[in-house]
Amino acid sequence: MILQLLRTRFVRTLSTMPPTVKPFDYLVIGGGSGGIASARRAAEFGVKAAVIEHGRWGGTCVNVGCVPKKVMFMTAMHAEFIHDHKDYGFNVQLNKFDWSVIKKSRDDYIKRLNGIYAGNLEKSKIEKIVGHAQFTEDGCVEVNGQKYSGKHILIASGGRPIVPDIPGSEHGITSDGFFDLEDLPKKTVVVGAGYIAVELAGILNALGSEVSLMIRYDKVLRTFDSMISSAVTEELENAGVKILRQTQTKNVTKTSCGTLTLDTTTGQITDVNCLLWAIGRVPNVELGLEKVGVEKDAKGNIIVDAFQNTSGKNIYALGDVCGRALLTPVAIAAGRRLSHRLFNKEETLKLDYDNIPTVVFSHPPVGTIGVTEEEAVKEHGADRIKVYKSVFTPMYHAVTERKTKCHMKMICLLPEEKILGIHMLGSGCDEMMQGFAVAVKMGATKAHFDDTVAIHPTGSEELVTMR
Repeated sequence: MILQLLRTRFVRTLSTMPPTVKPFDYLVIGGGSGGIASARRAAEFGVKAAVIEHGRWGGTCVNVGCVPKKVMFMTAMHAEFIHDHKDYGFNVQLNKFDWSVIKKSRDDYIKRLNGIYAGNLEKSKIEKIVGHAQFTEDGCVEVNGQKYSGKHILIASGGRPIVPDIPGSEHGITSDGFFDLEDLPKKTVVVGAGYIAVELAGILNALGSEVSLMIRYDKVLRTFDSMISSAVTEELENAGVKILRQTQTKNVTKTSCGTLTLDTTTGQITDVNCLLWAIGRVPNVELGLEKVGVEKDAKGNIIVDAFQNTSGKNIYALGDVCGRALLTPVAIAAGRRLSHRLFNKEETLKLDYDNIPTVVFSHPPVGTIGVTEEEAVKEHGADRIKVYKSVFTPMYHAVTERKTKCHMKMICLLPEEKILGIHMLGSGCDEMMQGFAVAVKMGATKAHFDDTVAIHPTGSEELVTMR
């Protein structure tokens, strides 16, 4: 009897004891591109690291962002090219588009990537911790009741799409839900004017959905150079997308037959099969940050300095949680540099956030780097800025009935004509931009471009022949 009581008390004591803390040199919250890149680079320096992730490995980009979006962009390109085949002499007809075929192929590809990401962590001897992370008062991170400590802790938990706070908003989907669609919607309303809204509206339209794009103002991509904003808006309309300007949704109701009715500030839209919210993103910061003194700005983004340091001791943040340059390669670059600084004694290493190139996979695509014309004039004055422009029809469309334009702009600072920005829209501009970005990052001038012999016939030669 006494032995049984002792055993019971021992078990009770064990159950009430605080969990043992498992220590790491580097603890990363978020198994997306930035977090994994930073952890793997740290592991190269002999660091004991772990990555915490509650979802699929690879984060937004791999699962519901850049990668599957690019697959769908290329699918839409095939639909566009089919319309041009007859002009090149091919007797080809589009009999049917089967959404389920590309969805299965795309999803299988993503699953393979999930496995590759997980495998790379194992190869780097990085521990994978599955679950939701929460900071504790003692500076540790708890996942599923287990505590972990890190000499250095990185927050790279990414962001998520915003759903508006209006009646019936739950009947719509976000960019995440786009990749769950089992079939091509017959009638779609996309709400938003940013690059996600533009890309998904273009994809759905090219594949055959009747698409309306609802925007609050008159143009899309208003944070881009005015030339890009105007040209993309025009190309969307030319392609058949209906732009609903100065319009906002007030209420969404679902009918008995499953379609949606939208009450808007400019009227009612009926028989909608798919409502897609693309009105922005918010950071995933529900981590108990207040317990470790990590400060956020008014929008909820984690505040960091130029070296990715937060206000919490030995706690860092990068990627979408910081609300700046929400691009996968930015998070990867920042993460790797942080690991070099923390674990390889490269104390001054940090990411330069100036002149970051980016692409919008619109139809046709956009490539851009540097400041806009408006920003250049505001910073330096109109008398010190010289702008070169070119608008032309790509050679591909010389024999096609369907036409798209190519727009290019180069912004230079006088007197030496240092290139401050390059902005372009047109076929192939997504692939052109990377090489030109190197030149701009190196401080190239207009004279450097002029001294470069053109590659003919290409669209890119326009940038070295501008006058």
